Amino acid sequence: MCGRYAASRDTAAIVEEFGVEQVVEPAPEPSWNVAPTDTVAFVVDRPAEDAGAIARQLRRARWGLVPSWAKDPSIGSRMINARWEQAAEKPAFRRAFAKRRCLVPADGYFEWYATSQRGPGGKPRKQPFYIHRLDGRALGLAGLYEFWRAGPEDDWLVTVTVLTTASAGPLAALHDRMPVVIDPAAYAAWLDPAEPLGPGFAGTLAVDVLTAHPVGTAVNAVRNDGPELVAPLPADGTTEVPDGLPIGGPPS
Repeated sequence: MCGRYAASRDTAAIVEEFGVEQVVEPAPEPSWNVAPTDTVAFVVDRPAEDAGAIARQLRRARWGLVPSWAKDPSIGSRMINARWEQAAEKPAFRRAFAKRRCLVPADGYFEWYATSQRGPGGKPRKQPFYIHRLDGRALGLAGLYEFWRAGPEDDWLVTVTVLTTASAGPLAALHDRMPVVIDPAAYAAWLDPAEPLGPGFAGTLAVDVLTAHPVGTAVNAVRNDGPELVAPLPADGTTEVPDGLPIGGPPS
């Protein structure tokens, strides 16, 4: 599951890190608490606006994929993620997986760990963690995008979903799912609409370059935003941390 992430990079930073050649739409305002249905930046290889050649573009979309055949866009709130293992075959995602793959730039993402402590009703208390690269570089989350409109005279609605996979390595102690992160060396292959890909795609980022740290519960509320949401909690032994989880300091 990937239901919240941070994206504070501006247009210039995304252009540099992702090799963008054409800014069709600038990046949205920085957010450290991106939530479903928010407007997000995405990177895609599509025909250039002023020519026929393929160009790497920066665009904006709403988070939560709406298939072209949907009757209304409300379905998007339930399609913020697509399972990597099923996306190539599932009707809602297979056309996008074949031809409309994208990258969703992120500083890092949040996940909630079910601790041994109990809250009201006996349910486990959940501790939010922030996962990011050790070197502070951006994450290129594997995404799919779609175009939808209510009728021929209406504007197109562009939406995206983030692919998820089974957690690997120490991160599996935190949660059983994680977003698919593409290795920068494989950006071109992932974005190429002429490149047939399947679940065996080998261009994902090695998990050993990722680290995590616990953060405050303010991130639980979508109304909260700001860099303080990704600040690590004090290492005073009061926060429960899964055994084996790689703990890092504040993001660079």
